[in-house]
Amino acid sequence: MDKEHRTHTPPEGQGDGTRRGRRHESRESNRRVQDELRKERAESEWEEKIIQVRRVTKVVKGGKKLSFRAVVAVGNGKGQVGIGIGKASEVIMAIQKGVSDARKSMISVPLIGSTLPHEIIGKQGSSRVLLKPAAKGTGVIAGGASRAILELAGVGDVLSKSLGSRSPLNVARATVNGLAELRTFDQAARLRGITVRQMLGTTN
Repeated sequence: MDKEHRTHTPPEGQGDGTRRGRRHESRESNRRVQDELRKERAESEWEEKIIQVRRVTKVVKGGKKLSFRAVVAVGNGKGQVGIGIGKASEVIMAIQKGVSDARKSMISVPLIGSTLPHEIIGKQGSSRVLLKPAAKGTGVIAGGASRAILELAGVGDVLSKSLGSRSPLNVARATVNGLAELRTFDQAARLRGITVRQMLGTTN
């Protein structure tokens, strides 16, 4: 006698259909998060730039734990800029944490027109960044992390040179350190307890 052909039907809630459904739901949730981020960026005056995204590994008792580290810069192009770091198991969450961290560490940059008031060297670890004022129309002569920070701060004309280590995080922090140490003529005169005319050596 011929054996009966039996077809196995997976029980409800199992099989390829549910797997595809779960994948579809995860993709939809990621799209929703990305859409929300885009809306927030469009409504807010703050602009964000991702300087670096790296996959990092932490050795734990059960093996290795993979996560992502995002270095993000936030600024409004009007003299305020900040840098932050975010770590998470997903890239989007790491970027969100980096943005919130950058907004907590904002600095104000004194500008004279579209350039810096004076020359300065920013330092962070073994990285050093030289920042020099430039004539109008020069543009932002910088690269990598320094360029992102300077553009978000609203600097339109500047000359810069990276000295020492070229790690993106250290270069970005050195640039922020240099911008934070800038002083205008009024601020320098106040710190010395004299007037601007006395500091410049003019009597008229």
